[in-house]
Amino acid sequence: MRISENWKDYELIDCSDGERLERWGDIFLIRPDPQALWNTPRTNPLWKNAHARYHRSNQGGGSWEFYKKIPEVWQISYKELIFNLKPMGFKHTGVFPEQACNWDYVGEIIEKSGRKDVKVLNLFAYTGAATVAALKKGASVVHVDASKGMVQWAKENAASSGVADKNVRWIVDDCMKFVAREIRRGNKYDIIIMDPPSYGRGPGGEVWKLENEIFGFVSQCCELLTENSLAVLINSYTAGVSPAVMSYILNSTVAKRFGGHADSSEIGLKVTDSGLVLPCGSTAVWTK
Repeated sequence: MRISENWKDYELIDCSDGERLERWGDIFLIRPDPQALWNTPRTNPLWKNAHARYHRSNQGGGSWEFYKKIPEVWQISYKELIFNLKPMGFKHTGVFPEQACNWDYVGEIIEKSGRKDVKVLNLFAYTGAATVAALKKGASVVHVDASKGMVQWAKENAASSGVADKNVRWIVDDCMKFVAREIRRGNKYDIIIMDPPSYGRGPGGEVWKLENEIFGFVSQCCELLTENSLAVLINSYTAGVSPAVMSYILNSTVAKRFGGHADSSEIGLKVTDSGLVLPCGSTAVWTK
């Protein structure tokens, strides 16, 4: 497992009985987590002194219960990156802290290439943490997400991190349609990053179900890679798709065409109170 353990502004304090207790800067939140199947004692007093808790609804979705006043938006930093946070309608805050190891990894690939012309395509790019990380390392980035609100949030993160003036294009579009158009236009990239949802709908009502679409989509993305491409990274939270499945897909598509090899692993966060690691998803990476 790869662990995102270089945080100072974020901390996973404890997790038990389907919930996690977290510190985001100086804000303490309790959020659902389906991986926390254990029912260990909640001895930390912060379980009873958090700022807010997200309650899941039996009908789907849920809502926040606020015990203390918190800012509408607040910031945390990871190394030289600065992110704007806010409690969203579906338990999230705008940042997935477990993915910090992926931001670091992509940054290392860009640095080690020794190139000043690395082009990155970030698909299903959400609020742009990976985009900002790549821009910080001197790459140019095309950032694509179907949500106008998420792209605007990503722009704000780029501004907060001091990279809004770097070489970046912000695209509000369905990722599958955008990739198809980029293939027709003949555009190429050195690194492709994607964090596809388990299930979703595009702006025109298009249905995305990861298990049905991911192999064909990754095969398509091969057409966008340069001959000297550096990496393809897929992150997933889909419970039924193991890390090994994603590396198999990358090895049978990207590696078959360009050489190199794909590896995969779970990503996770260390729990302060127990010293153990909470698994938080999985990532597969192809590199040459």
